[in-house]
Amino acid sequence: MLEAKLRLRMSQADAHYGGDLVDGARMTALFGDLATELLIRHDGDEGLFVAYDNVEFLAPVYAGDYIEASATITKVGNTSRKMSFKAMKVIEAKIDTAVPSAARVLDEPIQVARASGTCVVPKDKQRLQKG
Repeated sequence: MLEAKLRLRMSQADAHYGGDLVDGARMTALFGDLATELLIRHDGDEGLFVAYDNVEFLAPVYAGDYIEASATITKVGNTSRKMSFKAMKVIEAKIDTAVPSAARVLDEPIQVARASGTCVVPKDKQRLQKG
């Protein structure tokens, strides 16, 4: 099935709570961007995100952390596209309070969020031929 990935650094602007904690909604925004990319690649249209079936926040994310998010189309219906999402912390910031710029690449990425959901692309908007 089709997959999309992105990697980015959580900025100070993403920190929503004390201690530079990033809001979980930031992960769902990443998932939405990935869903849009998958729909464009699959159908040639941005489509619509209808619903999340499940969203789980599994570990904290802080400003300065690098997150790699990915999405996969798991099932294609007539107009619906079921997708799964995951977000992994691959670089961890703020590991030493004495050195605020200290960070480390994680030997094993930490899964910080996962979700599944459904998007829809109306038939008249499906521009790419599937073969």
